Amino acid sequence: MQSSPAREFVCAHSPDSDDAFMFYAMATRKVRSNLVTFEHRLEDIESLNQRAMRGEYEFTAISFHAYPYVAEKYRLVNSGCSIGDGYGPMVVAAAPMAMSNLKGKRIAIPGKLTTAYLTLRILEPDFEAVVVPFDKVLEALREKTVDAALVIHEAQLTYNRGGYQLVVDLGRWFRDTHDLVLPLGANAMLKSVPEPIQLEVCRLMRESIQYALDHRDEALNYAMQFARDLDPAMADKFVGMYVNHYTVDAGQPVRDAAQKLLDLGFEAGVIPSRIQVEFIG
Repeated sequence: MQSSPAREFVCAHSPDSDDAFMFYAMATRKVRSNLVTFEHRLEDIESLNQRAMRGEYEFTAISFHAYPYVAEKYRLVNSGCSIGDGYGPMVVAAAPMAMSNLKGKRIAIPGKLTTAYLTLRILEPDFEAVVVPFDKVLEALREKTVDAALVIHEAQLTYNRGGYQLVVDLGRWFRDTHDLVLPLGANAMLKSVPEPIQLEVCRLMRESIQYALDHRDEALNYAMQFARDLDPAMADKFVGMYVNHYTVDAGQPVRDAAQKLLDLGFEAGVIPSRIQVEFIG
């Protein structure tokens, strides 16, 4: 009997060095399947969040903040989460500023569905959010159209090149306040995908991440093409921050932290309804 052809999936994720690192083995077919193949599409995380709200991609990266808005359509994949373990998105300013002085300030943010924005709203509910592309938040600060900027991705390691001052590291604040890691991003799959395919994609995602960790130099060399403004040593550091044992297997600590974060978002009035976090498996 002739076997059925493999099902092709769109695999949508961010054009960032950490995502490139974890998807390396899938993108280059170091890990593969007879059931599914992938077409990789690269878009910024806020665009992916918006597309997930419309259910456009079967398998996509999303922010944890976006999950309550897409939970009817998607479940989270156990592998591929980006977790800040005592570090995370940062609020920076042109001059030293106390965290308490963020109240009422104009702050450039990389999107209202980002987990960075949610966490900042939990910390300080009263500020004026100015939405700009994630790679333009420091430009807005330099042009003095805002009082502070919320930086994500590689800018967490490079903001001080412009002389900017750290106001608060949201991952450190979340750890200090709640003794939890900060869940930032995850992969999600449409519930309508047949369960055997869901489980196969989960396997491939886990094996791709493990392959990259086991062949670090090889995967880093691939990821460097996506490492905005980072030299190899800095790219290695950045990847090490967000591709780790939590990325291989979310486990109970990540699930507990994600539930706490979204509960806090609901209690703060940022998220409209209380949601139960649901992972495949």
